[in-house]
Amino acid sequence: MKKVAFYTLGCKLNFSETSTISRAFEEKGFQKVAFHDHPDIFIINTCSVTDHADKKCKKIVKEALKISPHAFIGIIGCYAQLKPTEIATIPGVDAVLGASEKFNIIELIDEFEKKPKALVFNSPIENVVDYYCSYSASDRTRTFLKVQDGCDYSCSFCTIPLARGKSRSDSIKHIVQTAQDIGKTGVKEIVLTGVNIGDFGIQQGKRENRFLDLIQALDEVKSVERFRISSIEPNLLSDEIITWVSTSKKFVPHFHIPLQSGSNAILKQMKRRYLRELYADRVQHVKTIMPDCCIGVDVIVGFPGESNDHFLETYNFLHDLPISYLHVFTYSERPNTVADTLPNHVLPRLRHERSEMLHLLSDKKRHFFYQENLGKTKTVIFEEKEEGGYMVGFTENYIKVRMPYDPLWINDLKKIKLNNLSTNGTVDGLLAESPIPIKT
Repeated sequence: MKKVAFYTLGCKLNFSETSTISRAFEEKGFQKVAFHDHPDIFIINTCSVTDHADKKCKKIVKEALKISPHAFIGIIGCYAQLKPTEIATIPGVDAVLGASEKFNIIELIDEFEKKPKALVFNSPIENVVDYYCSYSASDRTRTFLKVQDGCDYSCSFCTIPLARGKSRSDSIKHIVQTAQDIGKTGVKEIVLTGVNIGDFGIQQGKRENRFLDLIQALDEVKSVERFRISSIEPNLLSDEIITWVSTSKKFVPHFHIPLQSGSNAILKQMKRRYLRELYADRVQHVKTIMPDCCIGVDVIVGFPGESNDHFLETYNFLHDLPISYLHVFTYSERPNTVADTLPNHVLPRLRHERSEMLHLLSDKKRHFFYQENLGKTKTVIFEEKEEGGYMVGFTENYIKVRMPYDPLWINDLKKIKLNNLSTNGTVDGLLAESPIPIKT
């Protein structure tokens, strides 16, 4: 029995796909082990959103060779689709598989042994049209369920359409059945993920459904306690979706809404499909009908042509919005993107300074959001044990709660009163004396 280890870079979507591929290996008799456990095979699922992710891939290959010098090393994922020839020249790499081929890795490779020359399996991205269902399992308390893949947008900074192809989706019927089956394994929360999940509904090039149709169907799944939407574009987060989530039985009050820039001039250069006014309207609508709702934001600093005034527009815009936290990305030049050809690239020093400013703002926003919720009772799914005899979990509105460790509470919903802010970025909780009803 050969031992196989997996390493995932990038997003929740990658995580769900790695988990699915790992189950395929286990079904064929391979033993899944930890990365450091001297495996015979390493499968590295890559990201290529930033230049840093590419460098990470090379570093992981080196580390794998230190652990098992004679192990087979396969590279899959977005970086493998975009730059298969480049990856094939990395010392120690034995196979490179693109966007579609990664799901057929066991069938495509006869023997998982070291190769004199790396094998490359990579179709042109325009030929990548099949949809592959993926979800994480046995790795975390929450499951990430892929419902959509690819993207038809053409943001000037992004390589994802080149790495994953056109937008395509699973059927509602199959997603509902998959969710039911996941729930029966004891998973309490499912996070819906994809490249552009608000564009859900395209099958074989034709739009069959809407994202709203999907979440309404999932709301009836009895075996799952709650669903979370991972990320949705502001122009696709309609008032109808917001209003429906506010009254749903299963969907929690948490939206992650990419912004990228608070300057309309930069948004136009990015080829985003909205302006800051629409974004502000979406946030205000959410907070009006769901005051406790958590709102996360993606933002890019240092985009070509971003002046200090443009950055301050973004900073002040975010400062004034009732958001809960930021995911800050430093712009990274990506070959074959429009942004890479634009003039006036921002100096790395300025990109770093702007990133630091927004990270500090994010800390303040999260602190304020947590503070607003103190004294309230929320439902928490406890996920893991931490050092010092504590355990942590998340409320429905994505507040990280810390409690003394109790093994019976792992993967269970508890009604917890949010008591006070701890020193490590969590909220200390108390078991609620007067339980509130859980949504059913």
